[in-house]
Order: sequence, then structure tokens, then C-alpha cells
Amino acid sequence: MYIDKFTTRQIMTERFYEYHHYRDVNPFAVDFHQHAFYEIFIFISGDVNYIVEGRTYKLRPGDIMLTNNSDIHCPEITSAKYPYERIVIWLDNSFFNRLRDIGEDLTTCFQDASNRDYRLFRPNEAQLRQIQSACHTIEQERMNGQLGNQVMAYSSIMEILVLLSRAYYEISDSAQQDVTENEQINQVVSYINNHFDEDLSLDHLADRFYLSKYYLSHQFKHFTGLSLYQFIMKKRLTIARNMLICGKTVTDACSECGFSDYSNFLKAFKREFGEKPSEFIKK
Repeated sequence: MYIDKFTTRQIMTERFYEYHHYRDVNPFAVDFHQHAFYEIFIFISGDVNYIVEGRTYKLRPGDIMLTNNSDIHCPEITSAKYPYERIVIWLDNSFFNRLRDIGEDLTTCFQDASNRDYRLFRPNEAQLRQIQSACHTIEQERMNGQLGNQVMAYSSIMEILVLLSRAYYEISDSAQQDVTENEQINQVVSYINNHFDEDLSLDHLADRFYLSKYYLSHQFKHFTGLSLYQFIMKKRLTIARNMLICGKTVTDACSECGFSDYSNFLKAFKREFGEKPSEFIKK
């Protein structure tokens, strides 16, 4: 069986995509994080809740989570009863750009999941078998090392994307019963995502949503897993990082993401991503 050794790395080292099959017996903690790329998370076994932007999804074997390059998320491993097994596929935007050149945009299911604030995709048995077959091909090609194995693996990644994109719009929201959420906190998260460059102080948000500051702070931490300040900071830094990827200057990214102090922005960026904005741009 093809199994990777899990690391906490959240940065791609390959150019277009990365494919990982993990299987861990003992539970471990993963911090809330966000990527500069798209992620397909295929759940195989374990006892896991997946938290994304204030919603908690109770995963069942065969479930798939779709997160884009701005979603703050974290798996919560709740028990060691079963091995925690999953397949994780990371897709850089440059991968999708190559497909856009031939007129195909396969990011639409990711964008729709984000717009709907509903990242859980639960395929039927036939759809899941097709996706698993493509995953098996990737792992077989990686192990055999034959001529053209990289091409075969690459084509199977594209096959998975096509299968997901086609199946995504055929499924219902029957998995909604496995989602824990709070409508008030959903509204606050949505407001933060749409007004990240404005005043997002606790006083302002509490007044806007007619909530006490204590209630808002407590409920926000309960449903998102992060304090209000932590979530806003991660969101602003994530959007600033994406702006840099799209060619914005460091100064513009700082001012357009709600940071009033340039030096504090530089420090926060390095603390979050491990390098200064200028170093990130060079890479």
C-alpha cells in the first residue's frame, strides 16, 4: 500500500500539484491554517470533525472536503478508535491556469462551495468508486517507476478534478444533518470576509449584530475554534498573501487588508507564514 509519512508542512514544494495518502494510528493536533492553493481532502477512516470558517462537519468514510486558497480550516481528530486515513490533494493555481488555456475552469466547484459556505461533498457509491480508481492509478504509477508514470499520475489528477466537477452539481445537501453551525456566527464570519479592510473591532461587530461583546466572543470561539482577533488576523493575512501572488505590492496589500501599521503587518506576516512578504514574493 502506498502511504506517505505525515508532516505538518502546509506549503507546496512541487510546482503544480501534490498527492498524499496518510494513515495514522494515534491522534494528533493540527492548528488552524490556510493555503495558497486549493485542497481536495478525501476522508477514508477515523473519528474526525472538520472545521471550516465557523462550520463543523462530521465526516463519514468517503466524504470529500473542498477548500480554496482563503478558507481557514482545521481537522479535529476526536478519537483513536480507528486509524485516521485520508487522501490529500493540493492544487496550485498554475495547475488550473494550464487548463484555462484550453477553455476549462475546474475551480468552479471550489468557488461554489465557498460562496455557499458549504464545503462538504458526499459522493454516491458509483462516483466514489471512480474517484478511488483514479487515486489507485496515481499510487500504482508512483510505485512502479515505469516510463511515463509522471504523465499517467498527472492525467489521473485531472480525471479526479473532472469527476468531482461533474458529480458536485448532481448531489443534494443531504449531508446537512452532519453540519454544526450557528446562524449568527455565520453572519459575522460572512461580514468579516466581505469587509476585511474595514473596522472589525469587537465593539463594532457587537453593535452591528445586536449582540453583547461577551456573547459574541464566546460563541465565535466556540463555533470557529479561534478568537475573533485570531480569525480576523488570519483572514487579513491570507487575503494579503493572495494579493501578493496576484502581483500587488507589499504596501498595497497592507493598506487594502485593513492594516494601519506597516511594520506590524510585516511582523504578523512573517509570524503567520514563516517569511517576510518580500521573501514570499521572490519565491
